[in-house]
Amino acid sequence: MKNIDSYTHVRGESLFVDDLMLRQDALIGLCFDSPKAHGKIKSVDYSKAEALDGVVKIFTYKDVLGENQIGGIIPDEPLWAEDEVHFWGQPIAFIVAKTTAIAKKARALITIDIEELPVITTAKEAKEKNSFINAPRSFKLGDSSKSFSECEYVFEGETFSNGQEHLYLETQGCYAVPLENGNIKLTSSTQGPTQVQKTAAKVLGIPMHKIEVDVIRLGGGFGGKEDQATPWAVMTAVAVQHLNRPVKYMLNRHDDLRMTGKRHPYSSFYKIGLTKDLKIKAFEVEFLQNSGAAADLSPAIAERTLFHATNSYFIPNVSTTVFSCKTNLPPNTAFRGFGGPQGMFVIESAIADAADKIGINKKQIQEVNLLAENDEFSYGQIATQVEAKNTWFTAKDTFDLEQLETEKTSFNKENNRFKKGISLMPITFGISFTNTQMNHARALIHIYQDGSVGISTGAVEMGQSVNTKMLQVAQTVLGVSAAKLKLETTNTTRVANTSPSAASSTADLNGKAVEMACNTLIERLTEVAATLTSSEEKNISFQEDFVFIDGKKSTISWEDVISQAMVQRVALTENAHYATPIIHFDKSKEKGHPFAYHVYGTAITTTTVDCLRGTYEIDAVKIVHDFGKSMNLGIDIGQVEGALAQGIGWMTMEEIAYNSDGRLLSNALSTYKVPDIFSTPKIVETVPVKTAGNDMAIQKSKAVGEPPLMYGIGAYFAIQEAVKEFNPNYKLKFHSPFTPEKVLMGLYENQ
Repeated sequence: MKNIDSYTHVRGESLFVDDLMLRQDALIGLCFDSPKAHGKIKSVDYSKAEALDGVVKIFTYKDVLGENQIGGIIPDEPLWAEDEVHFWGQPIAFIVAKTTAIAKKARALITIDIEELPVITTAKEAKEKNSFINAPRSFKLGDSSKSFSECEYVFEGETFSNGQEHLYLETQGCYAVPLENGNIKLTSSTQGPTQVQKTAAKVLGIPMHKIEVDVIRLGGGFGGKEDQATPWAVMTAVAVQHLNRPVKYMLNRHDDLRMTGKRHPYSSFYKIGLTKDLKIKAFEVEFLQNSGAAADLSPAIAERTLFHATNSYFIPNVSTTVFSCKTNLPPNTAFRGFGGPQGMFVIESAIADAADKIGINKKQIQEVNLLAENDEFSYGQIATQVEAKNTWFTAKDTFDLEQLETEKTSFNKENNRFKKGISLMPITFGISFTNTQMNHARALIHIYQDGSVGISTGAVEMGQSVNTKMLQVAQTVLGVSAAKLKLETTNTTRVANTSPSAASSTADLNGKAVEMACNTLIERLTEVAATLTSSEEKNISFQEDFVFIDGKKSTISWEDVISQAMVQRVALTENAHYATPIIHFDKSKEKGHPFAYHVYGTAITTTTVDCLRGTYEIDAVKIVHDFGKSMNLGIDIGQVEGALAQGIGWMTMEEIAYNSDGRLLSNALSTYKVPDIFSTPKIVETVPVKTAGNDMAIQKSKAVGEPPLMYGIGAYFAIQEAVKEFNPNYKLKFHSPFTPEKVLMGLYENQ
């Protein structure tokens, strides 16, 4: 099945929040935010702004009838600042006016006096000052401290991975409309409709059933709209509660960049020990996560860093600790990979460091330490259906790594100005929300009298084509043509208490629920068809919009069965609930079985560095990926390619920069660079590895949203190898992104 949104997307007909027709009495909102990163609010003068013609009202924390709190995991983030501000861009007030122009003019008329306090911008500084979001977490396996004494090689080092801006095409936004009896409808650009509903109800001081959240689709999310879509929707809801008029708020790009959190920067310190035969015997890491000024999702992201700290390798003695460090930056948040990429970068850096100092190729260490069946992860889960070695050796054979290495060596001997590098990047990524209670979903299926079908789930479509996969599931089970199926918007009144569309789990959770609901409906309809055809139920199936008997098409159509079902008063609506079985995790012991399954893969990345300029090109990324039994290979390969580009951007060019006062410097697309068509790999080749699939995945088709992002880490090490080829005196550094400036300095250091 093709992406069901493609037609309307390319014609510009797909609807987003900003495309909705506004009611005639609708107003426009705009946030007034802090111009300082940390300080006490001495006074704010709204008088000139309030006097401006067209300004209806300016809302502050004083107008909150419920609780001025939007923190999810930890209640440490006010909707609007009260006495202090803790980051540059923190919301202080919400201007509601007749037009955007008036609201902007009013914002410029507000004056604020802030008594500045010390500003912390880095995780290292936060740790030195004991500034933390919560208590640290640690995973342990074996006895790492004792095992280092038994190692032939022991190396220590430091890494840094910078943040990353989500840069979704559609900025944050919401359109709030008052309904009768104090009810409010929020059309929000959010990955978490229930989180918006729950938080809005808490802030407004009303029950959740009075808030309806509707999501048509998102113009991109990447995790940036999992929790951080919430405040803007709640602000509009507060305004509607007081004014009883519709209010719309769409952030412009500069406001969105300034006020929202990014991927977490990490400063990390590792110690790695290897035996003489290159087996990694011991590994220790201290991760310092730059959480920003409030928790947001940082504790959960920190946890996933620990889960993925050893990537695709079995290490018998592991000790990893993560500190969520509180700084004066916007609260950092979910981003594709959710802490996993930061953890994987550290282990890959440690292996590269060890290989360089031993004097061997990095892949030699990687290969002999790959996960095998029944190996234990540091969090207690036993690895099963392991494809780490399968993808690794398939990649080496399929893409003829030996020939690629020979070509690289030959090229480097013949060229002085240009040098090539090659790296292998294996990935192992767990699929499930690590918070076990979030792994559930529901689906509501209506079959209408004419045989058409409406499907409601908790899945939010944000470009990953989850709606297409939901239709595929329904079509497969019901045996009807796609034209008879419609995916409804994601709405809290139809499917309640949903988990956010995140963690690469959306298709699995919601797809399983759709499958269950459709199977129940088919069971009922099979009974009806049996009476119509005078056949036994076991011989009946539904295919191609008809009843099939013993595999042969009958004259009884789908519509005939539905009509008869109406006559017999058979229920044509079904609600199904799916909760992932088996998974569990005990945080008191930091042990359990948190993941339904793992996704595996290996990428071979080839780069060419211009050693005069410090620029580079990604020649090719050749991937063997574990799709399971892909239900839609076209969509899945598209996800691999998109995630790869995003990962390469994070590792090579996307550089978040704040000054010492906590002000964002990379605040525009002139100062923050993302991959364009010229910076993507010249060749991307993706080959599915042959596997049996996994029963925990929907139709054995494994999750594909997040895992491929980590392939982008390979670009860092391929570039680094090329630099080392040009300058043997270059000392490996693990400070991403590896921008052309850093490459240029590395090419000529110590010469």
